Amino acid sequence: MTLKDQITDDMKAAMRAKDSERLGTIRLLLAAVKQKEVDERIELDDAAVVAVVDKLLKQRKDSIAAFEQAGRTDLADKEAAEAKVLQAYLPARLGADEIAAEVRAVVADLTAELGRAPGAADMGKIMGAAKTRLAGKADMGQVSAAVKAALAG
Repeated sequence: MTLKDQITDDMKAAMRAKDSERLGTIRLLLAAVKQKEVDERIELDDAAVVAVVDKLLKQRKDSIAAFEQAGRTDLADKEAAEAKVLQAYLPARLGADEIAAEVRAVVADLTAELGRAPGAADMGKIMGAAKTRLAGKADMGQVSAAVKAALAG
């Protein structure tokens, strides 16, 4: 069963259970997936669906921070509930140590390719390679911090 099928089944279950908050979030996710499919004229695979979930989750986190800063805890709580629903569709995330190990491997590969130690100017190359390796498995903010640490040290 694909991730998209799982999301559709969860939507049906939320309808039956009359869980309106969960249903609204799942419908929002399915609409974002459908929009991406229509825009790009492709059928999304699980990795692409995870990327859509990741994007929506990042939007929720940004909204939560903005609402908390503005003192709107009611809206922040609503966004947090949506984030919790979306989080269920992401695969298990790597820990900081695993991310650092993957980044070190990418840096080692790039060092061999360039014939020199990569510097700050090579951060884009490292992030590109790390993104393909860790897409959907890690938060890219943490990956970026690990890359900066690897380049500094």
